[in-house]
Amino acid sequence: MATTASQPRSRDFGVIARIWSWFATTFRLLASNKVGLAGFIVVAAIVVMAFIGPYFVPFDNAARIDQIYQPPSAEHWLGTDSEGRDVLSQIIHGGRDILTVGFLAAAMSTFIAVTFGSLSAFIGGWTDTVITWLADAVLTIPNFPLLAVLAGILQLNSQLAMAGIIGLLTWPTLLRAVRAQVLSLKERDYVESARALDLGTPHIIFREIAPNMVGYIAISFTLALTTAMYISVGLIFLGLVPLSGNNWGVMINLAWVRGAIFFKDSFWYIMSPILVIALFQLGLVGLSRSLSEIFDPRLRRGA
Repeated sequence: MATTASQPRSRDFGVIARIWSWFATTFRLLASNKVGLAGFIVVAAIVVMAFIGPYFVPFDNAARIDQIYQPPSAEHWLGTDSEGRDVLSQIIHGGRDILTVGFLAAAMSTFIAVTFGSLSAFIGGWTDTVITWLADAVLTIPNFPLLAVLAGILQLNSQLAMAGIIGLLTWPTLLRAVRAQVLSLKERDYVESARALDLGTPHIIFREIAPNMVGYIAISFTLALTTAMYISVGLIFLGLVPLSGNNWGVMINLAWVRGAIFFKDSFWYIMSPILVIALFQLGLVGLSRSLSEIFDPRLRRGA
């Protein structure tokens, strides 16, 4: 009985050891690439600020007419807005919606591209013809004007709705890239062996082929996240979606419509959300330089 009880415990320790080893190797690879490490720190800091910061920093919603467009100070590190509210608190509370939409849209578009791109290349025939034709058809449609039209027809009043529309329109480019990679990978010996064993198409695609593209998929995910964030902020800035809640896109929109550009002390109010978005994108670009080394052992330097 003691031996039987100790077996699950030893398996648990083995899983924990493997997870810890993966994290240790990942951090070592990140640390070996200074640009990638800096990008990871920036991305992690902004994500923590957006999702955890609001629990520690209260949202300043009190209008103070006598403190309109105050420059940065010890009391207001990024100054105040057109109503005298603290800009830093708006930055901290305004990232969750934009990042959530970006992550959901990127996950959706990446899943669609990897799944159907792999099926297209692996199965071939009429399946390949239909999927590539559909991808080409979507590629011919300018995404942002179409999103602007859909925003006027549909009620994009939730994060899931906006992420779904963006994700459904941004997958074709990655799908074609995945299809090209799978066309090469499906001729490898291990795929032929899996076919001979009749392991099934889902197993071959997701257990044999996809792991060999994980580095490229991770980098493509960061690019899709960047695209989704820019699209969502652009739609909010143009007022094509309801200006509900508080996020970086709403901050930029209100700064524009309220004429903040005409006040000399409004620089940080206007530029703070823009700089945070740009810094996050820059961090993603830096992080992507390490992703290939993390997921592809052949590219690891001294690992």
